[in-house]
Amino acid sequence: MSESEQCEIGGRLLTIETGKLATQADSAVTVRYGDTVVLVTVCISDKPRENGDFVHLTVDYEERHYAVGKIPGSFIRREGRPSQEATLAARLTDRSLRPLFNKNLRNDVQIVVTVLSTDQENDPDVLAVIGASAVLTLSAIPFAGPVAAVRVGYLNGSMVLNPTLPQLNDSLLDLVVVSTKEAIVMIEAGAKEVSEEIVLEAIKLGHETNQEIIRFQEGLQSAYGKPKMEMKADGIAPELIAALNSEFGDKLTQAISQTKRAERENMIGVVKQEATEKLKETFPEADINGALEDQIKKAARASILEKKQHLDGRHPNEIRSISGEVGFLPRTHGSGLFSRGLTQVLTITTLGSRRQEQLIDGLGLEETKRFMHHYNFPPFSTGEVKRLGSPGRREIGHGALAERAIAPVIPSEDEFSYTIRLVSEVLSSNGSTSMASVCSSTLALMDAGVPIKAPVAGIAMGLVTGEGNNYVILTDIEGIEDAYGDMDFKVAGTSQGITALQLDIKLKGISYEVVAEAIKQARGARTEILDKLRQTISASRPELSPYAPRMYKMTIDQSKIGAVIGPGGKTIRSIIEEAKVTIDVENDGTVIIGSPSQEAAQKAIEKIESLTRDVEVGGVYTGKVTRLTNFGAFVEILPGKEGLVHISELADYRVSKVEDIVKVGDEIMVKVIEIDHMGRVNLSRRAVLSDSSQVPGAKVVDSTAETGPPLHKQQNHPPVARQRDSRDSRRRRY
Repeated sequence: MSESEQCEIGGRLLTIETGKLATQADSAVTVRYGDTVVLVTVCISDKPRENGDFVHLTVDYEERHYAVGKIPGSFIRREGRPSQEATLAARLTDRSLRPLFNKNLRNDVQIVVTVLSTDQENDPDVLAVIGASAVLTLSAIPFAGPVAAVRVGYLNGSMVLNPTLPQLNDSLLDLVVVSTKEAIVMIEAGAKEVSEEIVLEAIKLGHETNQEIIRFQEGLQSAYGKPKMEMKADGIAPELIAALNSEFGDKLTQAISQTKRAERENMIGVVKQEATEKLKETFPEADINGALEDQIKKAARASILEKKQHLDGRHPNEIRSISGEVGFLPRTHGSGLFSRGLTQVLTITTLGSRRQEQLIDGLGLEETKRFMHHYNFPPFSTGEVKRLGSPGRREIGHGALAERAIAPVIPSEDEFSYTIRLVSEVLSSNGSTSMASVCSSTLALMDAGVPIKAPVAGIAMGLVTGEGNNYVILTDIEGIEDAYGDMDFKVAGTSQGITALQLDIKLKGISYEVVAEAIKQARGARTEILDKLRQTISASRPELSPYAPRMYKMTIDQSKIGAVIGPGGKTIRSIIEEAKVTIDVENDGTVIIGSPSQEAAQKAIEKIESLTRDVEVGGVYTGKVTRLTNFGAFVEILPGKEGLVHISELADYRVSKVEDIVKVGDEIMVKVIEIDHMGRVNLSRRAVLSDSSQVPGAKVVDSTAETGPPLHKQQNHPPVARQRDSRDSRRRRY
């Protein structure tokens, strides 16, 4: 028997139903908001893993194209690997739940979110978090929830709860807050240079709104929830801990106190080896390794709390040494190298035509994307040996975070008519490579001559908590502080405000006050890094790389678009192949020609002009004779446009036979003397011969099409009208 409950959030009903679908799962619910519906299930394995040392949680987010009435665009016409949006939604759910699992749970847990219906107004990602919390709350799995999630926007000076997807296009803020009854668990946000005060106000509103959804789930649990399974303590033998403390405690403390990473790691390695050799006869080696790791973590945290400083000796709000470099690679369109301590990222900018935009085959409103950021994390960046493969969830997530941070400063298509791709290569990692990617991306964009609105910098904030209200917020955490700390809070933005946030914690939640303090502390760090970036390159270069394509714009009559394209695109493809250019044709008659060679672009422009030029009375044209009759010759003066040269107009003397003067294939200069009421064009060769100013090589009548300098140099060119109702109506691609 199915049961459902409802509550109102943001003026719309949120409905959770259980007991109707997927009844063989350990727990299953459907969550509906508007006409968006997700099915969320959870299953747990019967037996725990042997020798497991972490929670084996998997979150899968399955997009179904039928949910929005689409057939997949892939060759096989069915869903394949998860889209980037699906991967990010799965990460959003995972990051919200993982801190709340019992640390001793060793059974495999799988949560599957299936998007069954979407109205393209209410994003299913927030419903996935709510549904996942609900199935865990109703199941027998130990879980320190429930949690709730809400999206907060900022439109026209007001906060908006769960703004629709169309509203988000105009919103200055897109912030998701996940929280328990007591504290905040996760934050994810993109913003358009929004102040810290507005962001904090939105976080507070989101946390308060979540309480209603949490009470809603608690009601479901009391009515339909299963008893929670008992967990056995999986602690380390007290005797092993005592032996480590008595014989190696001081050595571990001394090792942790080393401010240089290499020396610290070497000393820790020596202690580990000595402890293992001495204790392996008494205790299992796996237990020794686990106990050592636990003691190292405690020693590191104690050092930070007692000294109120980083492990490398820095003040809590001090940033590691920073350096930047641009123009690092000779043949790329732009490159930026950014180093912060041992973290080093190289980002490369590539510019392309608008036809190289990414096509998106998903459930959202967006169909194409002209700005992309991709992130690579090779194993050598941490000195490890691992198999190289396609990007994993971590790489996709970090790349998307940096993309979100940079997107608000990317110029519009009207200002800079290019597709932009950034690739960040992590060369060395010791904390916060995603925020280093933001910094190196800023350098690479400016080096490429992309007129960004402002530089963007990012910083990672950490947290170590102790007994009572004892805690330390750390600016610019390194790897060990991330691993052993309680928080990884990434903050990116310009000098004007925040552009992206991402909060991950290992606690069961942190207070609003700690979040507010971390955000305010991050502002000073961001300002310092921005100053360093400006010292490396003060502004975007005025010229593009000589290896980057130049974009040229011309405007043709809308009625001539078909002539340029030709049957089945034959005409425009021939121009592209012959001139070696890219061509994009808009529905309003705007034509964009892209090529690194001005000569090649001009060749394409001339061909398009000839296709769209109107025949003018009095105009002189060089045309080709296409056919002969006994009363004259037909001459093609423009592509697809013929006129008749009557036999009496072939020469300035009497002509007996047309063949005496011209033959098929000859090129001759003619003048338009008449266009009759039926549109027929009458030509004269005699008029050209009798006019001494019209000699071979004379200037042909100009095209009506308008051309100008490359788009990257134009300051006030007409806006390009864009239609977004369908991919075909937006732009013709060849």
